[in-house]
Amino acid sequence: METPTGFQIISHPLHRIGIIYNPFAGGLKGSKRARLDAAIEVFEKAGRQVELFATPGPNKAGELARKAAHAGCDLVLAAGGDGTINEAINGLVGSKVIFGALPAGTANVLANELGLSNRPDRAASQLLYAVPTRISLGAYDRPGHARRHFALMAGIGLDARIVYELDLNLKARLGKLAYWHGGFKQLGRPIPQFTIRVNGESHSASFALITRVRNYGGDFQIARRIRLTDSDFEIVVFQNREWRDYLRFVGAVVTNRLYSTPGVAIYRATEAMVICPEDTRIYVQTDGEAVGGIPATILTVPDALTLLIPKQYAAG
Repeated sequence: METPTGFQIISHPLHRIGIIYNPFAGGLKGSKRARLDAAIEVFEKAGRQVELFATPGPNKAGELARKAAHAGCDLVLAAGGDGTINEAINGLVGSKVIFGALPAGTANVLANELGLSNRPDRAASQLLYAVPTRISLGAYDRPGHARRHFALMAGIGLDARIVYELDLNLKARLGKLAYWHGGFKQLGRPIPQFTIRVNGESHSASFALITRVRNYGGDFQIARRIRLTDSDFEIVVFQNREWRDYLRFVGAVVTNRLYSTPGVAIYRATEAMVICPEDTRIYVQTDGEAVGGIPATILTVPDALTLLIPKQYAAG
């Protein structure tokens, strides 16, 4: 069924579910593992077969997603944070297998965007009534590197530097507070600028958010006019590089005045190119994970994934 905005809702019975889970995710450690067991019970009581695939370490969820699909799972769920979800998505791009998020990690931006509970047992009940929907994904293309797909966003500049330099041990202990700690460590450091080319025009920037969702880190909304079911990006560009300007930008985000704030430009596009001076290193993050640097092209990939979406979100 085609909807008025162009994305496709698919009628598909779900019988066998493969759950890829990160045993080290913040929402599954220790006694919290019982929430995953409760989610499995929800599915099994609804007549679904469930098979578990535990990730042995980083960068394995994509391989396990492919394994679950080849094993005949109708639905592949990623139980963890946005990093685990991103890895799993990269294993299913172009497949007709249905994918869903079972939030259980430090950051659950996808769950917040879709209106899913951050508890996997409660989210399981919501997913039973969600609809498989064919959507576009974003992609990060850098010369000489493999393409990296993403569901949520690409950040270029300051936020990616925070992710790149993040203390992972601190993240394991403090969760999202580790990102705030990383942000405060940036204060006073120079903020380098780069060039972003959108819709045929070049712009100077110190930070660019190329996003398919409104939620940013689960706590804020920087972009406010984009949805996962859209076929393009909302691109938010911070043009200034002084710290006093960044404090002003943060205040504008909190008070919902960013769209009218001097030094901020907002675009809609399906592609953006980012380049930088040869003597400057600019980092890129996708879905909260450090993926590399620039020059690079960020683009949308149409008809890339079948995502399980709550009916309320799918209806707009």
